[in-house]
Amino acid sequence: MNFEQAQKYLLGTIDESVSRRIPYRLERMRTLLRELGDPQNAYPTLHIGGTSGKGSTSTMLATVLTADGRRTGLHVKPHLRSMTERARVDGINVTQERFAELLVEMMAAIERTTAAHGRPSYYETLLALAFLHFARERVDIAVIEVGIGGSLDGTNVIVPLVSAITTVGYDHMDVLGETLQEIAGDKAGIAKPGVPLISAVADPVARAVIQARCAQVGAPFVSVLDTARIEVRDSERFGQRFSVETLSARYELSVPLLGGFQRINAATAIEVLEHLPDALRPSVATVERGLSNVAIAGRMEYFPGRPGIVFDIAHNPEKVGSLLAGLREHFPERRFVFVVAIGESKDAREILRVLHDAPGAFIFTSFTTAGRSATRPSRLASLAEDLGTWGRAILDPVEALTVARRNAAHDDIVVVTGSTFIVADLREWWFEHVADAAAR
Repeated sequence: MNFEQAQKYLLGTIDESVSRRIPYRLERMRTLLRELGDPQNAYPTLHIGGTSGKGSTSTMLATVLTADGRRTGLHVKPHLRSMTERARVDGINVTQERFAELLVEMMAAIERTTAAHGRPSYYETLLALAFLHFARERVDIAVIEVGIGGSLDGTNVIVPLVSAITTVGYDHMDVLGETLQEIAGDKAGIAKPGVPLISAVADPVARAVIQARCAQVGAPFVSVLDTARIEVRDSERFGQRFSVETLSARYELSVPLLGGFQRINAATAIEVLEHLPDALRPSVATVERGLSNVAIAGRMEYFPGRPGIVFDIAHNPEKVGSLLAGLREHFPERRFVFVVAIGESKDAREILRVLHDAPGAFIFTSFTTAGRSATRPSRLASLAEDLGTWGRAILDPVEALTVARRNAAHDDIVVVTGSTFIVADLREWWFEHVADAAAR
């Protein structure tokens, strides 16, 4: 089996699922891992959940731990360019050749699991592959991002050193529930006896649910909003400077990321690191050095130009609100041209309602990817019109970006946002056809 064949097999498992609402859902994941020798138990882990910010926080943690000389695994989802991004060691994706080899190694375990519980899903198989890769690479520690929710997510088979919940907002409501209490309750399912849980959740109702769950299971609860103080320094063109003061130390940070939400994510990562055992805890200087080199693709990622361009995955109202706040902070008095595509399963009306306040123009487009459907651009334009915002519908995403760049003034910012898939596709196209051409 080569990498192309491995991809084809995995894409064929996208529709394999067990309802997230039934209590035995994790049995399939546990069975698969048991058949593989429980690789997730071969190294210590950190477990990071939340509606927004969990991927950035996970990446920050992995970057700092690598800077500290630890061989560090990182599993985050979704990927932008390749499935290999889901299993990284010291920031390097598993190679395509090794990816295919691991999947071949897993096939007997997959067949035995299928006989007992049905075929493992796309997500479960990729997660198990990451666990196995980390074990084979003998990592010192691995940072594991929760997929959806917490209680019945495939990652909830691990017993980490520290857990974290970044935020709680309205997303995946068909799975997690329709109220913040229900969503918070599901995310709080990652709390485990004796394992500190670091929370950056601001909503008082959601926070109370998480705190109550921690008390119920005996997980020490730590609120970043209570224990960390952030002071903003001078802003930088491609990043920001700020300090984070915890109960234990003070960190002076220069981080090459935009957006106020990244300051909260950094503070959350710091609190997680401070709750590690002494043998794994990095120094203040290492944390500062590590965060100065962090790179997160597709998270308010800015490239200068005439016009400049920002790529930001914002597929729920909370992420859109964070994006707009970041744009206002870092690009005051600038006009924006948004290129937007939204998955069919997302709350397009609420996302557009939040976007309605942004100064600028809108172009609505689509994406094509296996197992996922986009809301029709004409439907997005109609929803926007109902909300008092006019937008143009262009089915082809490359044409949409081309029109956006052509219509933007030199001082404007083109913002590609919405679904992960539109950001991934247009980011790759932009690098190949615009950035590379400019470099030449």
